[in-house]
Amino acid sequence: MPSRQKRTMFGSAFSTSLCAFVTICVVLSSQRWVSSELRFSGTNSSSTVSLTYGLFSGTCEQSIQGGLQFPENDFQVAENLKSTKTRSMIITIIVILVLCLLTSLLSSGFTCTNVVSNPYQTFLGPIGVYTWNALGGILTLLAMILFPVNIEANNLSVELARGCFPSLQTHLESSHTYGHSYWLMILIIFENMASIFVIYLYDHARYSKKKEQERPIENASKDVILF
Repeated sequence: MPSRQKRTMFGSAFSTSLCAFVTICVVLSSQRWVSSELRFSGTNSSSTVSLTYGLFSGTCEQSIQGGLQFPENDFQVAENLKSTKTRSMIITIIVILVLCLLTSLLSSGFTCTNVVSNPYQTFLGPIGVYTWNALGGILTLLAMILFPVNIEANNLSVELARGCFPSLQTHLESSHTYGHSYWLMILIIFENMASIFVIYLYDHARYSKKKEQERPIENASKDVILF
């Protein structure tokens, strides 16, 4: 059976890995990734489009100069994307976050295994926890980078606005505010780091104890050496 110290440390890492899994599920399911305000010019007037969306769905609203305002509509992101570039980027981000789910699940499995047993395979121990959490953190960071790139470089919000309101003409300017669903990915990275840190503390303490037990006999007191 694992020692109390091992059960405590791996149990803590299991909790943070499970929290990362839940947080990723929340991020994927939410549509509060970004809110965009876009201005378009028309023949006789200008209009403003407000968008709030995530990876799968969102809401859009249009107001025309002079006070006319259209009711808020729901839309599906995939249906409004015509460009291969923006669509492939969204798909890539979704795949990356699904892989993050898998790494969090594997980390939870590895840590749970070490709470209840002492696995013989080296990879099932701290090395496996390091690997899955490091990979999960890197993938999450990659998703955080790709999403703003898709908005700024590929004009994702403009394309979604045109999908909601096909009559829009010349795009003038836009502003973007990233929502809590996007910033939650920072929490996922910290949760992965926390799992690595906790297991590192355990691994370091175990290594120090092992080195203490393997201290060369010449460092022992000469009074207890038998010739």
